[in-house]
Amino acid sequence: MYLHSRCLGVVAAILLASGLITPQFTLHAAELEPGVQPTGAAPTTRPTTATDNLIARSVVKVFSTMREPNPYKPWQKEAPSESTGSGVVIEGKRILSNAHVVLYASQVLVQANQAGEKIPARVVAVAPGIDLAVLELDDETFFETHPPLPRAKTLPTLQDTVLAYGYPMGGDSLSITKGIVSRIEFAPYNYPVSGMRIQIDAAINPGNSGGAAVVGDKMIGLAFSYLGGSQKIGYIIPCEEIELFLQDIADGHYDGKPAMFDDYQTLENPALFPFLKLDKSVHGLVVRKPDSTEADYPLKAWDVISKIDNTSVDDEGMVKLEDNLRVRFSYLVQKVAKHGTVPLTVVRAGKELQIELPVSQRREQLLMSLGGAYPSFFVCGPMVFSTATREFVSGLTQDGGGWTGSLIAMGSPLIKRFREKPAFKGEQLVVVSSPFFPHKLAKGYSSPAFQVVQAINGIPIKNLGHLVEVLRDCKEKFVTIEFDSNYGETLVFPRAELLAATDEILADNGIRLQGSADTLAIWNAKSAR
Repeated sequence: MYLHSRCLGVVAAILLASGLITPQFTLHAAELEPGVQPTGAAPTTRPTTATDNLIARSVVKVFSTMREPNPYKPWQKEAPSESTGSGVVIEGKRILSNAHVVLYASQVLVQANQAGEKIPARVVAVAPGIDLAVLELDDETFFETHPPLPRAKTLPTLQDTVLAYGYPMGGDSLSITKGIVSRIEFAPYNYPVSGMRIQIDAAINPGNSGGAAVVGDKMIGLAFSYLGGSQKIGYIIPCEEIELFLQDIADGHYDGKPAMFDDYQTLENPALFPFLKLDKSVHGLVVRKPDSTEADYPLKAWDVISKIDNTSVDDEGMVKLEDNLRVRFSYLVQKVAKHGTVPLTVVRAGKELQIELPVSQRREQLLMSLGGAYPSFFVCGPMVFSTATREFVSGLTQDGGGWTGSLIAMGSPLIKRFREKPAFKGEQLVVVSSPFFPHKLAKGYSSPAFQVVQAINGIPIKNLGHLVEVLRDCKEKFVTIEFDSNYGETLVFPRAELLAATDEILADNGIRLQGSADTLAIWNAKSAR
């Protein structure tokens, strides 16, 4: 998904604010037409140094063959696509790159600068949220002549000269572009993950993803994106975020970054002070909606967060790290969280309180991201059912507004409940992911594609596994399917004919399996009745 400089329409702006469209600036090398030349800063012309030679040996080109999921035909993967990116040798005989360079890759190869051999690699850790991944090589002798690149321990300073190393399209050898550090901020990555981000004006283009950004003789971060439609706006994942990621995966599992998920508003409007009975000396961020409504949740609506740990929060929700660096207060969560909580000072009804707020690496949402997995599905008669995901909905809302308007008009839960938590443990929205497969059973019915299943034979559907159970255990003569929509039809099928037609439909459409492994396990299990 890409953010362009053209004006967003009203609907799109609302979706962006709500998280329906997320500002992911990911790079895919295949999207730059052959022959297109990078724009922005020119390659450096200074004399080659020993540091240059070290970096040239440490920055590699990554070749990926990807089989991405198709949310609308979940029984099949997308056709293989070839993509290239960059990577950096790090300690432990590993290579660091971006998640989007290798996500859904069925084959990964690595090639050193000016080398003729491509070495097979495997992905051993991936974090799509913060867009980082670690690779290991089948042939570890590679690292005898390609040492790890030293990483900076601190953030760079604004106006620092930065060199971006990588393999953008337009050539095969290592590219080096020069610029400055122009901005440092705590910003969204892939929803709901946020992190520190460095903006540079050195040219960053498709293929640079995963390459090193260097100040002096140390890497300050990893190139991962650019702002589409703009020149000289590239983004770097700083070493601070890289260190958190590497520490997280040290046990062989990626847990994620702790974060606060409450909704806030600023304390800038003067009417808020008398309304909240606040002294003018109070500064901070107002809690608009706590992440939990449980009675024991420490934050309440209209609390003012005045400090996180010992750092003061201003009326815009920012904290000052240095004289010229001010970032969102939530940046400090990853710094001060201990044993799953962060210390906050809040002002409630004019009184100052000290609380310990629980934080989590994962926010439970009704519509979760696939996170590198393939969608679950189940085919029954002329319909295929699947779990609604963020990718499913985001794909529908990127079509220029056509489907967005239809979903809004239908009152679809895909829109209404996009940012909600599950109403109960295990709740999912189950959708008909595709139009009807051609069959006489569907005669006279309008396509139910993209509608959310509300009930089957009057039984409210909790999730995809539950839908499969209900169909498996159904004994009635007819199967009725109702949808959660302001308009549309209730579908009625003869049960015996519906089940009998499934094998014929699978064969006719070249579908190998009736469902994904998880749904087939339920379908083939004995009824609990």
